Amino acid sequence: MSVLSRRRGFTLVELLVVIAIIGVLVGLLLPAVQSAREAARRMHCSNNLKQQGLAAHNYMDTHKALPTGEYLCCWGTWQLQLLPFMEQGNMFQLYRFNGMMVDFGAGTRYGSTINLPVTRTQIPSFTCPSDSITSAPNNYNGITFHNYVANHGNTTLNRKTPHGTTSTGAPNIYGNAPFRFVGPADKPQNIKLGEVSDGTSNTLMFSETVQGHAGDLRGFSWWNGGAHFSTFLAPNTNAPDVVENIAYCKGIPGVAGYNPRNPPCAAPTAAFPSTIAARSRHVGGVQAGMCDGSVQFVSNSINLDIWRALSTASGGETASLE
Repeated sequence: MSVLSRRRGFTLVELLVVIAIIGVLVGLLLPAVQSAREAARRMHCSNNLKQQGLAAHNYMDTHKALPTGEYLCCWGTWQLQLLPFMEQGNMFQLYRFNGMMVDFGAGTRYGSTINLPVTRTQIPSFTCPSDSITSAPNNYNGITFHNYVANHGNTTLNRKTPHGTTSTGAPNIYGNAPFRFVGPADKPQNIKLGEVSDGTSNTLMFSETVQGHAGDLRGFSWWNGGAHFSTFLAPNTNAPDVVENIAYCKGIPGVAGYNPRNPPCAAPTAAFPSTIAARSRHVGGVQAGMCDGSVQFVSNSINLDIWRALSTASGGETASLE
């Protein structure tokens, strides 16, 4: 007679213990997985900045100077001018400038119907994956936002100088910058690489910005107000950006249209005109492209005097990220 053996299954207690162990392991692994994903996103973002730096150098080889930062409000920014050098030549050919550098009133704008096929396109190489959009793709009247801005120096969009003071109480004086804003009475002022006398490895060219939401126009880089940054404010500062018009600001708690993803902002005054900080969704700082084509991660805690000095092309300061 054979002896029948009984099969034993897991008891309820054993099953609960196994589930608890799996839960603990998942809890330990999740931060590591998230950290690895953010590291990959940050590397992707760094590569975007490297592409932009290379494109800017190729632009200089062709035109003997950097592109103009922005032509008034709406007639083209540096971003548009780099498209042919970032494998986006077809998009550049679609865009119609018509009078951009001659008569601002007659030129076609970024929002003109003929230019919408370009400005309603999200360009991956101008988009940081860490600035994730949780709802529909971010746009303003269908026109896209991006994540990189050009260095306009250490004061304001319009190069106000002096503006504020250094840590020693000395006036903070504009010392030129790689990109400049051109108004209706200005002639294009394109900077040659040889004019960056502070050193190309010690001068900022590009940095990151965050895309605004709910009508906030930061990161709206087809337009002049969303295409630049200055170093008057520290990276990712809690101080408000000074926007060109309070209607473009949706970063004031309690004010209609406020969205918590938007950084703080304030209306411009005569004493404090448009001043936009470098910002990112990375933890601890922002990535910045230098004039030599390298990319550096800049801590939020960088000394403000050094940060401002890094944005001047010929300020004569001694400053380095090393």
